[in-house]
Order: sequence, then structure tokens, then C-alpha cells
Amino acid sequence: MTKEKFKEKLKKVVQFFANPRLFFCLAIAWIITNGWSYILLAIGTFFQIGWMVAVAGAYMTFLWFPFTPEKLATVIIAMFLLRKLFPNDKKTLAILHDLHQKVKNAWNNRKKKDK
Repeated sequence: MTKEKFKEKLKKVVQFFANPRLFFCLAIAWIITNGWSYILLAIGTFFQIGWMVAVAGAYMTFLWFPFTPEKLATVIIAMFLLRKLFPNDKKTLAILHDLHQKVKNAWNNRKKKDK
């Protein structure tokens, strides 16, 4: 990959993730999957409620494992929220659709290769 192509791809990735609508949806998805445990830990610690600290700590321990499905769930929830909250954001949705098609085609090619 040439330096120019790399810069072009990097620019597209930065523009994609710098989209305020996508960022908003990722923030909501993060609160749904992770943020509640940090909030629960803070409240439990402040008011010295043992079960809150225990539940939040146990879930946060699970989150810090390298291969937790929570990361994938956060992205999936963010994409769902983006489609529901901002259905007119055609540019971002088109990029997601193209990415989905690439993954789908790669998966199908891999299946054919394995047979």
C-alpha cells in the first residue's frame, strides 16, 4: 500500500468516526453496555453500598478481558441506534452498508475456499 493510499484510507476512517451522529450513538451504546457499571461503582463507593460495588466490579472485570463480546455488542447497538435515530444520514449508512457487503462477501469466499 502506498503512502497516498494509506493517507486516503486514514482520512476516510477519521471522517467516519468523527461524524457527530455516529459518535452520539456510540456514546449511548457504550452507556448501555459499559457505562452503567462505572456509574454503579461510583454510586456504590460514594454511599458505601457493598452489593453495587460487587456487581459493578465483577462486570468491569469481565470487560477488561481482551476478547469480550461487549465490544462487538457496543458497535452493533450503535449501528442500530444510528439507523433508528438518524435514518436520513445516508452517507454514514452507505459506508456501513458497503462495509457489511465486504464482510459478507469475504465470509462467502472463505466458505467456498474451505469447501
